Amino acid sequence: MSSGKRLSPNDPGSYSLPEKVAVTHIDIELAADFENEKLKGFVDLSITKIDESCDYIILDNIDLNIISIKNKDDGTLLDYTIGDRLEVFGSKLEIKVPSIKKSIIQITYETSKTASALQWLTPEQTLGKVYPYLFSQCQPAHARSMLPCQDTPSTKSTYSAKITAPKPLTVLMSAVPLEVIDNGDTRTFLFQQTVPIQSYLIALAIGNLVSKTLSPISKVWSEPEEIDKAAYEFEQTPELLKTAENVCGPYVWKIYDLLVMPPSFPFGGMENPCLTFVTPTLLAGDRSLVNVVAHEIAHSWTGNLVTNRNFEHFWMNEGFTVYVERRIHGLLNGESSREFAALGGLEDLKQSVDNLGAQNPLTKLVVDLSGIDPDDAFSTCPYEKGHTFLFYLENLLGVGKFQIFFKSYIDKFKYKSVGTEDFKSYLLYYFQEDSAISKIDWDLWLYTCGMPPIIPSYDTSYQDACLSLLNHWEQWDGTGDNFKKSDLDKFQTAQTIQFLALVLKSNNFTLFKVKTMQEVYDFNSNGNCEILLRWLRTCVKFKWMEQLELIFKFINTTGRMKYVRPLYRDLYSWEETRTKTIDNFENNKMRMMYVCRHTVAKDLHLRNC
Repeated sequence: MSSGKRLSPNDPGSYSLPEKVAVTHIDIELAADFENEKLKGFVDLSITKIDESCDYIILDNIDLNIISIKNKDDGTLLDYTIGDRLEVFGSKLEIKVPSIKKSIIQITYETSKTASALQWLTPEQTLGKVYPYLFSQCQPAHARSMLPCQDTPSTKSTYSAKITAPKPLTVLMSAVPLEVIDNGDTRTFLFQQTVPIQSYLIALAIGNLVSKTLSPISKVWSEPEEIDKAAYEFEQTPELLKTAENVCGPYVWKIYDLLVMPPSFPFGGMENPCLTFVTPTLLAGDRSLVNVVAHEIAHSWTGNLVTNRNFEHFWMNEGFTVYVERRIHGLLNGESSREFAALGGLEDLKQSVDNLGAQNPLTKLVVDLSGIDPDDAFSTCPYEKGHTFLFYLENLLGVGKFQIFFKSYIDKFKYKSVGTEDFKSYLLYYFQEDSAISKIDWDLWLYTCGMPPIIPSYDTSYQDACLSLLNHWEQWDGTGDNFKKSDLDKFQTAQTIQFLALVLKSNNFTLFKVKTMQEVYDFNSNGNCEILLRWLRTCVKFKWMEQLELIFKFINTTGRMKYVRPLYRDLYSWEETRTKTIDNFENNKMRMMYVCRHTVAKDLHLRNC
């Protein structure tokens, strides 16, 4: 979609008008057809007229095969029209609704083989190699390819579901499981989500899955082959959850399970309520990447309980969540560790701003997404620029006072969808007696491109050790035996990651030094994907051709965009490897989920895939 039009007044990316007629509950009944790669069945939508004179409801839909739409109460068929299809956002589904204020409409349909929310894996693409696998990824605007819905975060509804799958597969959803019904060759799994959620949080996974218990309300799920590894890696989950409650208030979702996804999952994690999806790249073996779990737990409040009204206010989901994630980190590991994580985030933000361009309007905190695919707007900016703003406010208004305010903000806006103005108004009201609020230049923070206007003064003690080792390498003249593996022994994993981030941006390195670094530290064999990413990007920067096979192996065995996209961009910029890089993408793209395939194709200047 290239025109600058908004699909509706309140959400540029959704046709729906919940301010006129709203869906309040969704009852899903679907069967998974693995042979044809389709979900088949129906949804019952409970609707309420906000504007009682309105005689239609508008839903979002991408390539759904609509079989019938009827009034659930009396069985009469309802008139409907499907509008023209836009490339990214699909079609408007407009349905004539009963004249009463509240009614239930039943839509019988099946999904398309090309549904952008669904990833159907063959047995060969799983760890076990025996059974197929299905998972969904609906954020930001893909739920409409899985079910007809009001696919906007500006409205929320409860949901229940009955999902039928062939034995012995297990079905999981972003809801509380109720019971399993045995049908012979298939089983039907029943779920209920009693907390109202936005459509992108409806999530489904079907596979050969087993679990281990972490606490009375938490389990970790995965394929059997890595369940022990996953249970070890995420053992701290109950402690993270308890700490998050100290920061944000009571946990309302009843259960908190984790599902370790297949490698093609495109994100670090997805905060589906009751069931966080996490990438297998977190299984480092030393629990060093559980900050991602802290991030997804934080979303239980910032994003899921209090939600951005639309994706133009995405920083309110992600910047707030990074803030909570690092508060959790600080409470468990000390304030210096929290602030060191913020410094690392700033480095990531600088790279993102450099990549997008400092004058790119998508580097603002509040963006205009008229005519823009929200997948294309995804970057580090709302995460890290948003966190920087909140940390600045914490310093300005007083740590203790701001942290109490933050908890009250969650309580005030829980179950709601909000915009930036709601946050601003509440903060100005809460701190109205504090003269410090006059120092906040809201327009500068919210609507200016590039890096944050003010960088807070962070504790640099952990950073200084990284810089010291970097300087040692930069000043080395290439003679003598100056380095040994024990250089890294005193480092936390986060410091090794940051050291490599500094190496990557340094201009005082040579290919000889990079090769020596491999001889001394053997980064090639490291199991931590954050370390590997920065190391392999350094190898590309210094054109170490012999590393190409390892780099391709890394990007072909993970679908996580955080790793795949920067490496593909780097390889594309290296002219000698460009053709090989494009060939590698073409040969492996169908293993990627839609959002990863689509964005990498753009990075490689290819037609849309």
